[in-house]
Amino acid sequence: MSNSKKVLLMGRSCSGKSSMRSMIFSNYNPFETRMLGPTIDIEHSNLKFLSSMTLNLWDCGGQSGFMEGYLGGNGGKENPNVFKKTEVLIYVFDVESREINADIETFKRVLKNLAKYSPNVVVFTLIHKMDLVQAPKRQDVFDVMRGRVDAAASSFNMTAVSFPTSIWDESLYKAWSKIVCSLIPNLQKPLLW
Repeated sequence: MSNSKKVLLMGRSCSGKSSMRSMIFSNYNPFETRMLGPTIDIEHSNLKFLSSMTLNLWDCGGQSGFMEGYLGGNGGKENPNVFKKTEVLIYVFDVESREINADIETFKRVLKNLAKYSPNVVVFTLIHKMDLVQAPKRQDVFDVMRGRVDAAASSFNMTAVSFPTSIWDESLYKAWSKIVCSLIPNLQKPLLW
């Protein structure tokens, strides 16, 4: 019998969600991800690994219209099917976003829905595109973002594990390895790295 784990992949449009998914699960290289278009609504993928486990990955389009549809904006009601039975949230922040305050507010709205429909969710955030930050400033930029993420999560009595990532180095693979390993019961150490 298969053990399925629902994973939500969310974040602003063009933050890199589909690119990283394509690299991790479809062996794209960074250059090939440039051909990918934006995700329309939700792309579902069932990814088998370790012969008995399936990741039920929901890659959620990050355009504001889709996000408002998931979250119940503009006077509508949130879509509980997006948030129910979620075991892991992977929320991607584009480190170069000019609307980081709005991004944090959207993250809080996602957490609010998860607190309501999946209170035991495990939250990971990827502070992505770190290669665009000058090397001497990367740790400081990451620490500031991680602090904002931690503050948002703690307002819902949640914790978030954050990783600095880029498609141009091993950081993306290390982060995803740790995330996937967190879904495997009784695993003492990561399978990779």
